[in-house]
Amino acid sequence: MDRQYFTTDKELEFVGVFEQYVQRDGWLNLLKNLKVETDFFAAPASTCHHGAYEGGLLDHSLNVFHCLDDIRRMLVAKNILLPVESCVICGLLHDICKANQYHLGKKWVKGPAGWQEVSAYTYRDDMPLGHGEKSVMMILPYMCLTEEEMLAIRWHMGRFDSSADTYNG
Repeated sequence: MDRQYFTTDKELEFVGVFEQYVQRDGWLNLLKNLKVETDFFAAPASTCHHGAYEGGLLDHSLNVFHCLDDIRRMLVAKNILLPVESCVICGLLHDICKANQYHLGKKWVKGPAGWQEVSAYTYRDDMPLGHGEKSVMMILPYMCLTEEEMLAIRWHMGRFDSSADTYNG
């Protein structure tokens, strides 16, 4: 595989997991697009919660994959099969909608010494399609997803997704 686009240890880990477990056509083109056309590998995962720092989205995605893989291993021990390929895809790509959404700027905060200007991320989504839906839509032009993978990515926010309040399924 051509790894020229991926340079840091964490980027190489991300790609290496795909290389080891994903057999579907298109995954490498998707990852190259994420690297070349977006800030996915450098973006924060949020403005002020988990991963609110440069590279936080990559750290968060790797973390989710590792947690999901631990669950998969526990299920296998109970003879319940969950495909590792699905864990890779869902764990590592569930938040790709966050690419190019966080912008570093300045804000004023009051601290013990008074007001001071600090660097802070703001969130701006120019195509607000919905968190999970948008991630699914960004994956599909590159590779197929199973119905279960689409649903897992779509609903990964659970009750933190405001559309869950109006879903009648």
